[in-house]
Amino acid sequence: MTSASATWTDNERFVAIATSRHAIVVDAAPDKTGPGPMELVLMGLCSCTATDVVSILKKKREPFTALEVRAEAERAPSPPTVYTSIKVIYRVSGKVNRKSVEDAVRLSEEKYCSVAAMLKKTAKIEVEIELV
Repeated sequence: MTSASATWTDNERFVAIATSRHAIVVDAAPDKTGPGPMELVLMGLCSCTATDVVSILKKKREPFTALEVRAEAERAPSPPTVYTSIKVIYRVSGKVNRKSVEDAVRLSEEKYCSVAAMLKKTAKIEVEIELV
């Protein structure tokens, strides 16, 4: 079983810790000292899909040298202010085959990325691939 907890420190700041025993400061105040909860969701999406894409490209023996995944999102105007649209940008460096990257991204989005699967319930997710 996976678990997580958040312990209030002051203002709107918490120390969150998960099953892995790694901790992070979460801050919902305007003068942030750490990412807010919804920023963590986007960070989770980026790292989830990035992990999939790296794994798939390695299995395909694609000679990528770098991968950056960025997400830009819009939220609903009234509570709960869930994400309603998300653009995920994959920036892949190296002499990789475009179709291999497209296949890896599609497999992540449609099959493997649990975070994307959850976010699709409220948000339209579009992707963009940049080869460098």
